This record gives sequence, structure tokens and C-alpha cells, in this order.
Amino acid sequence: MTEPDAGRFPAWARSRRTLRLGVLAAVLAVAAGGTPVWGPSGAATTAPAQARPALDRPSVSAERLPDRTGVRLVRVSVSGAGGLVDVRYQVLDPGKAQAVHEAATPPLLIDEASGVVVKDLYMGHAHTGTYKSAVTYYLVFENPGNWVHRGSEVTVLLGDAQVEHVPVS
Repeated sequence: MTEPDAGRFPAWARSRRTLRLGVLAAVLAVAAGGTPVWGPSGAATTAPAQARPALDRPSVSAERLPDRTGVRLVRVSVSGAGGLVDVRYQVLDPGKAQAVHEAATPPLLIDEASGVVVKDLYMGHAHTGTYKSAVTYYLVFENPGNWVHRGSEVTVLLGDAQVEHVPVS
């Protein structure tokens, strides 16, 4: 099975065209007054207000995060040729840490330069079972369009808290 444009455009032009369309969709979403929310297909859309994740969590410093959520933020880094963002966190209080994956407050990243919300976990991965104290766990987010990159600063939303200005390595 071949792509419809396979004969008209070389592969490098098709991928650039796809990138341009994604950027255009993000610009139009922002111009319409919405926040671009990236879906599994990598296309930017403006989600209806009721479908948007809660972005109004109390802001805490990285040092105060364990008191509120039971986890310590270890690292945020880009991997997978820029297509993934890896968030590592260490559990200090297993009881409080269970809130990290609650449906009402799912984990999210917000790129502070562009405002892009990165919300889709790679392959839908979410920790199940009980957390263990002193163990480091991970979340791997899809990063379509490579909006989050090394040197960026992101706001990390975990449980019922958010930490701003987290550097990405």
C-alpha cells in the first residue's frame, strides 16, 4: 500500500509538509483562544473545556513537592530523538504518591516557552499497584513536534501540585 502523495512528493518533502501542517494547526488553535492539546495522532487540537485536564493546581517549589504529593522530582529529560519526555520521580511517601495517577489530576507537562500541554503517556503507560518508598519511578510522555527540548523549562503537574521552571536535560 502506498501513500497517495508518494509519487508526487519525495519522502523528505512529505515529512516536512506534515510538520508544517502540525505547526499550522497549533498556531490556529492558539489564535482561536485555546491551548494546543496534543492527541495520540500528533495533531494539535483545541479540546472542549470539559475535556481539558485540570491546570489550576497549587504551585509549589521542588523542595515542597514531597510534602504535598509524597514524591521528589528527580529529572525531566528528552529522549527518543526528541519524540519523548522522560520524567523521573522518587517516592518518599507511598500513601500520598498514589495521587500521581488519579484521573482527576493526571500527570502533565507544560512547555513554558510555547504553552503547549504535553499530556499523552507513551503507550498509555501508568503505574499500577502500590508504590514503594525510596524507589524511583518514571513517566514517559509523547512529545509530538518536539516542542519540549533540551534547555527548555517546563511546569510539571504531579498529583495535586505543580512545579514551575523545571529545566529539561
